[in-house]
Formats: sequence, C-alpha cells, structure tokens
Amino acid sequence: MANKNKSYLKFDHDAYAKTRAPDDFWGQVRRTVHGVPVSDDQIKMIVDAIQSALVMKPDDTLLDIACGNGALAHLFFDACAEYLGVDLSEHLISVARKNFEALPRYQFKQQGAVEYVCLERQPERFTKVLCYGSFQYFPAADAARVLRILFDKFCNVQIVFIGNLPDKDRAADFYKTNQPSAVELADCYSQIGIWRTKSEFARLAGEAGWKVTFSFMPNEFYASYYRYDAMLSR
Repeated sequence: MANKNKSYLKFDHDAYAKTRAPDDFWGQVRRTVHGVPVSDDQIKMIVDAIQSALVMKPDDTLLDIACGNGALAHLFFDACAEYLGVDLSEHLISVARKNFEALPRYQFKQQGAVEYVCLERQPERFTKVLCYGSFQYFPAADAARVLRILFDKFCNVQIVFIGNLPDKDRAADFYKTNQPSAVELADCYSQIGIWRTKSEFARLAGEAGWKVTFSFMPNEFYASYYRYDAMLSR
C-alpha cells in the first residue's frame, strides 16, 4: 500500500559524499548495502555486465555520464583507448581527479549532463557511452534531452549502456509494506530517484531514436530484485 504521508527526504549526492571518508570510494557513491560498501565480488559483477554490454575494444573512446568519483570508471581504463567522465558534483570529480585520473587519455570533468552534451565540441570522437547508477537522478526533461542529443550529435556512438535502473513494477519488492507515493517514485531528487517500468524507459529512449534491449543482473547481485539494465543501440 502506498504511503499516504507526502513528506519524504530529498537527497543531495554532493553533500552526502562529503560525509564519507576520503578513501571510502564506494560509500561516497552509495554503492552500499545498509551503509556498508559492497564486496569486490559485487563490483566484479557490475564490471562484467558493463563490459559484456559495451563490448569494449582497445580503440574505443568511452564517455561516462554522471561518473561519480571514478572508482568504477578506472576499472575500464585498460579496456579502451581514451575515457572522459563527467559529473555535476564538484566534490566527486575532485576525488576522481586526485585518485584515478591519468592524463591525457583518461580524464574527468565537472559539468552537468545536459550542459556537457550540448557543449561538447568533438562528439564524433566517442564510440561508447556509459551511465551507471545515476540516470534515475536526472530530471525527466534532462533525461529525454540527453538521450536525444546523444543520438543526434554523438554520431559514432553505437551503444549506450544505462545501468542499475529502479524498476517501478518491482518497487513493492524493495519497499515491502511501506510503498512510497507516486509523487516520490517520480521524483529525481528522492533517495532512489525516478522509478520507471521497462515500457516507460523504452518509450523514453525510443522517442530519442534508440532501440532498447533490457538485461538483469545475476540473482546474487545485491540489487537484482528491483533493478534492470538497458542497452541502447541505433
């Protein structure tokens, strides 16, 4: 049953990241269960899923939108020729630059997703795009605009992998008896961001020109019971 209490906590990713230790990389980006960073086995499942979907090649240039602090991103550096990670959070990008940046091939930039895709002067250099665990925190209009600009402007991108999306059809499996209101489920500033059914996401991507294939993490993955991944292709 939906929670009739309309009041719920908003989430500030930058402020939260600052409360974690400088070397608590997974904690800073909430790759946690009950506040405890997930195991290396869980991270390996994420890496394997991304690499399988993107089919990374040594000559690929990877764009990572809303990349966070680079803890996940740097695990792909050996698989591609060049990498650019962009994120709105000044703090998370400072962590990424300090701990993971390897100029000139692997770099990080502090910028919002919409602003970045609009202003990028060499979009044709990118061949693959990743957005993991963050797309649901984009305002709905921004999400649509990013997908459209990626399709129209980033002409050499053949695959976009958007991972760890919360499935509205399975929200009850996550929240159990304390189901949030429809307003909270549709709020990008809520704790989990915007929950979408697969059909809702497919419509969003399709309106931008993309074809969509959905996949799911193994049952052993800590969030498999309420999340899905989406691979976009032309």
